[in-house]
Amino acid sequence: MVDRKSIVVVEDDRTGMSEKALRRAVLDHLQFTRAKDLGSATLLDVYHALAHTVRDRLVHRWMWTQRTYIEKDVKRMYYLSAEYLLGRQLASNLLNLDLMDFARQGLSEYEINLEDVLEEEEDPGLGNGGLGRLAACFMDSLATLEYPAMGYGIRYEFGIFRQGIRDGWQLEQPDEWLRKGNPWEIARPEYTVEVKFGGRVEEDNGDNGERRMKWVGGETVLGVPYDTPVAGFGTFTVNTLRLWSSRASQQFDLKVFNDGDYRRAVERKALSESISKVLYPKDASLEGKELRLKQQYFFVCCSIHDILRRYKAKHSDFAAFPAKVAIQLNDTHPAIAIPELMRVLVDREHLGWEEAWRITRRTFAYTNHTLLPEALERWPLALLERLLPRHMQIIFEINRRFLRQVHVFAPKDKRRRERMSIIEEGPDRQVRMAYLSVVGAHTVNGVAALHSSLIREKVLKDFAQMRPKDFTNMTNGVTPRRWLLQCNPRLADAVTQRIGSEWITNLSQLERLLEYAEDPGFLQELSAIKQANKDDLAQWIWKTQREEVDPSTLFDVQVKRIHEYKRQVMVCLHVVHLYQRIKFGGEEIVPRTVLVGGKAAPGYVNAKLIIKLINDVAAMIRLDPAVGGRLKLLFLPNYNVSMAERIIPATDLSEQISMAGKEASGTGNMKFQMNGALTLGTLDGANVEIREEVGPENFFLFGLDAPGAQQLQTKGYSPAEYIERSPELQEALELIESGFFCPDEPDLHKSVGDYLRNHDPFLVCADFDAYRKCQEVAAQTWADPEKWWPMVARNIAKAGKFSSDRTIQDYATRIWGLEPTSVAVGIRGGIEEID
Repeated sequence: MVDRKSIVVVEDDRTGMSEKALRRAVLDHLQFTRAKDLGSATLLDVYHALAHTVRDRLVHRWMWTQRTYIEKDVKRMYYLSAEYLLGRQLASNLLNLDLMDFARQGLSEYEINLEDVLEEEEDPGLGNGGLGRLAACFMDSLATLEYPAMGYGIRYEFGIFRQGIRDGWQLEQPDEWLRKGNPWEIARPEYTVEVKFGGRVEEDNGDNGERRMKWVGGETVLGVPYDTPVAGFGTFTVNTLRLWSSRASQQFDLKVFNDGDYRRAVERKALSESISKVLYPKDASLEGKELRLKQQYFFVCCSIHDILRRYKAKHSDFAAFPAKVAIQLNDTHPAIAIPELMRVLVDREHLGWEEAWRITRRTFAYTNHTLLPEALERWPLALLERLLPRHMQIIFEINRRFLRQVHVFAPKDKRRRERMSIIEEGPDRQVRMAYLSVVGAHTVNGVAALHSSLIREKVLKDFAQMRPKDFTNMTNGVTPRRWLLQCNPRLADAVTQRIGSEWITNLSQLERLLEYAEDPGFLQELSAIKQANKDDLAQWIWKTQREEVDPSTLFDVQVKRIHEYKRQVMVCLHVVHLYQRIKFGGEEIVPRTVLVGGKAAPGYVNAKLIIKLINDVAAMIRLDPAVGGRLKLLFLPNYNVSMAERIIPATDLSEQISMAGKEASGTGNMKFQMNGALTLGTLDGANVEIREEVGPENFFLFGLDAPGAQQLQTKGYSPAEYIERSPELQEALELIESGFFCPDEPDLHKSVGDYLRNHDPFLVCADFDAYRKCQEVAAQTWADPEKWWPMVARNIAKAGKFSSDRTIQDYATRIWGLEPTSVAVGIRGGIEEID
């Protein structure tokens, strides 16, 4: 037996953390990974060399993490999400490994700027908004808190589209995020999974004469996994994000090709690989719906297969499955995982229905992310039955058994059974995926206190009445590593100087800043930091957009997905109102720069028209010398994580103005608060809890609350009445409708006025006057530094609740039954592969 204490460990270039070892490693990768020397290397070469050097260190920890999980046979949580908005990885991993200073200083010796190298990395656009960014924050927190976890999703070849602007209109371009190569991922073809679509179900008799179902025929697609390491901050834990890429089971038909039918020879390959080609293809057509459903089942089937393979490597039966496996459904996209697990347990593993269902329900939990009825997924029953015939049988049986329970709960209420059925009856029968998720999960959670309350009282009221203990709240959070430490180093340093660095992994420590909320030195530093961040953003805007913005003005910002309920049109109306005050009223206003960013879904006509309106108003204000630099409106195209990291630290006023009762939570509001912006918003989503934390005096509140909004719509809302009593709103609408902002197409924006005057489903007109007055209060407060900066300090100090670390600890304790598992890294050798 070798005494490990007597072994001399020589630091090598793959795992060493000394400056010499790291320097050698970068030069080694430059030569042998990129085939370049320093004289011929481009910034992209340097990026890849540095990224591979960092990845080597991650892989070492990654393998030890997996070994620890396997040896201890820990319970793992598997996060199923159709989206992951990771952001750039190099800066994040440099921070997590405490290598940022090395990278900056080392590159500077060769006259290379680290920031220029970081810009070479593409943003992986594997998500559409808050859902995907939340998943990324959760993966960060899970690793930092040392929870055994794994994320599953789709490796989209083209992510969310790259947004351009042409003549004011949104232009969608392919997001080729893989075009420069991805140094962080490792292909795992040895874990390829076969995925079946179509075919038929045949009945068979088992060895004991019991009835069994076999899914036969159909087409087969292969799922190839690609693994990305997710490192924790200040720990050795490195968890795995496994993304599935679709491949054809038959790559190429040589006979058909040789016969001259070249297109048909590769047709099957192209169709199979379209599954992981694009994030969220348009689903207006039946073909689009079919592709979306295929995407969802594809990654779910691969993931369930992978989970079971890993479990069966250590266990001979399924008695311990819920004690070793927790699966979290991030919204309804992966809901088909419930019948898929049932199919595998019943058809392949030959468990009885009752035992399989008990295991399934104890394994799954479901997070709801929406209050909008149209966003609660439904699939045409005929489509699901054609693509997944066995799953449709299982869903029918789940529903039959569940409706028996409903009957027992309320025997005289036949309407309740209709309302709660997973199958929505009608001319075109639908499968309600949210209902399937609720029925098949042991816990259902909302993502903010108000949201969870509305789920119980409105969206899923019948289910909550029947199973009240299944419903709970998990208020969202964001990772302070990326959203403060990384994106706002000036503020992070100022915080650390006063309270130490513990806040990085325990954000509640920020509350200690309250003692500095009236400290002139701290407040002056906050002001200087904000000004420096605004200067940086102004320079970046000029460099990338060729637009001048004045960093001495109030930076008023709304950046998020473009949707009518988020009310970007209200921002635009207010800018028009301010413009009218300057141009026609000769008034002085607090100088203001209004920045708007976000993408509209390709098929969302009204949202795209809002973008056009914003750009037209911005263009006219830019041309008018009467404005005199007092007002600027700018739409920033292709909003993504990296852009957010620039905008959020520079923002003065954060607009969170969705109609009350429509936003599930929001996480942008938390990021802005954490970075010293004050919130102007409604009592919607997590705004409610932010206001409770910071105090009403440190939050600019306006508008109807959720009960008030519902009451107004119930009694009969007439937007024309609100327009009539508001001269400011009337004048702004008239100017837009007149064609003033689009003289080449003067009738273009009349539809906006018509929509607001006669429909206005999200109560823009009802809330506008309150919004306008609140904006004036915010502007006057910003103009008074003695009022503004103490409010900023208190907002930062009360951001502790909104860390994703706190959210994950709540999930782990109350839903997953998960325990932290510390990882100790030893010498190399004898380490199992990453599974």
